[in-house]
Amino acid sequence: MNKLSDIKINIIIALIAAVILIPFLGNVHLFDWDEINFAECAREMIVTKDYLRVQIDYQPFWEKPPLFIWCQALSMNLFGVNEFAARLPNALIGIISLLVLFNIGKKIIDTEFGITWVLVYLGSFLPHFYFRSGIIDPMFNFFMFLSIYLIFRNYLYQNKNRTTIVLAGLCSGLAVLTKGPVGFLLPSITYFIFWIVKRHEIKLPIVDAILFAISASFVSLIWFGLETTSHGLSFITEFIKYQIRLLTTGEASHGGPFYYHFFVLLIGCFPASVFIFDFFKKKEYLQKEQNDFRVLMVILLFVVFIIFSIVKTKIVHYSSLAYYPMTFLAASSIYFMIKKKIILKVWHYVALIFLGLLFAILFIGVPLLFIYRQRILPYITDKFVQGNLSMIVPWNGYEFLIGVLFLIGIIISIICLRKQKIKYGLYLLFLNVIIVIFLFLPVAMPKIEKHVQGAVIDFYESIINKDVYVNVFGMKSYAHLFYSKKKYENSAASLNMTQNDYEVWLKEGKVDKPVYFICKIQDKDDCMRLPDIELIKEEGGFVFFRRMPSKR
Repeated sequence: MNKLSDIKINIIIALIAAVILIPFLGNVHLFDWDEINFAECAREMIVTKDYLRVQIDYQPFWEKPPLFIWCQALSMNLFGVNEFAARLPNALIGIISLLVLFNIGKKIIDTEFGITWVLVYLGSFLPHFYFRSGIIDPMFNFFMFLSIYLIFRNYLYQNKNRTTIVLAGLCSGLAVLTKGPVGFLLPSITYFIFWIVKRHEIKLPIVDAILFAISASFVSLIWFGLETTSHGLSFITEFIKYQIRLLTTGEASHGGPFYYHFFVLLIGCFPASVFIFDFFKKKEYLQKEQNDFRVLMVILLFVVFIIFSIVKTKIVHYSSLAYYPMTFLAASSIYFMIKKKIILKVWHYVALIFLGLLFAILFIGVPLLFIYRQRILPYITDKFVQGNLSMIVPWNGYEFLIGVLFLIGIIISIICLRKQKIKYGLYLLFLNVIIVIFLFLPVAMPKIEKHVQGAVIDFYESIINKDVYVNVFGMKSYAHLFYSKKKYENSAASLNMTQNDYEVWLKEGKVDKPVYFICKIQDKDDCMRLPDIELIKEEGGFVFFRRMPSKR
């Protein structure tokens, strides 16, 4: 009966997750840089039929291994080269992740806790949002977390069943094949610190460490070995250089202060972030296995936070592995609040009110800013932002009500908590986030995206069937590659040029067909200095130029 019940719960979770995560995936264009970057890599795999090597603009792309991009390419082969296909792999990873969380939670504590953990994860902003994106990190994080959990299971077995450590290594290898060596380092560092804490209970598992490393290497080296055999050591060399540069320098101007990820996780993981602190300390009512897992999650959270705070490059999703331990700690606090073993404190209410108001203002204010943009424009000094706001986009005028609904939900949740209806108040808090995201993404996000990049995406799509060159000027972007469906025949590779020589040739050389240049409005004067350049139009903060072939 229990097994049948668990099967039903798993099916219900999968169906609900599918209903929440899959609709509207293709409702908004992909965003520069990361979403379009990976989608373009997948598109070029399909165009060139070279599924072994990752490439961008038909040049080797040294930064990422291919696993996630393979998944996107498979999705595009099934559903077409579009936004839905690019984001579908993460939605499916989201469904699988929630099922894993339920089953781990059920084993660690019980079925109710497993359901609570699922709700907390799906009902927190960034954890939910990332499953609806087209970036690599959800898959990357899933394999790392699963690897860490399997290592933990091996610890519980006291090294008597080494199947789990082999599986842990395989998951780590898949993480490496998704994004790189951090997929091996983070699980290894996390468990090593866990062993230091538990060193009096278990000897250093040297055999297990070797098995883990061999298993991880086996998976990742299959592709790295094939790549090296086919193309030499160039990918490995450049890939290592990139990883070192990422650790030591602020890549692509993505620098930030040491405390950057603290604020990202505190604000972005609302409401879960409000409840994580209660479970940092040991609780006398926890069984040994439960407390050990709590310790492991605390260690994982701090490992992620410290490592990515030290890393010079600061990007929001770098610390996204922390979503797993944060939601576990929050779910644990909530579960035991419902069981009346943890008491809601004043600072809980203060944090809920402050962060809840912050998001309510965001959901109300952003639509109102665009709806009444003509009144705000005189106060905007940035020309690019002025251009964004000047885009003619039909707003209905009621989009801000989604933020009002969110505010009402926060108020009702706090009232329930104050009246000691703890379970209703806490569950409503997370359901409120799910509902608001589900409404905001299809209703308001397409209009916001239209302001931000609508003009440039429309232009790229307008030249899909034209035999022309297209390039950006003064900015980094992949949108011109994906949305103009750039052909191999118009790339540097087909002309036997390096990328730098190709770009110089497009700007100054004797080109054989029209070249379109797109820049932001602040770079207009610099682009105007190119020879034989012709201004086409300005729209949405972007300027569009055409450079015709020189007359002979």
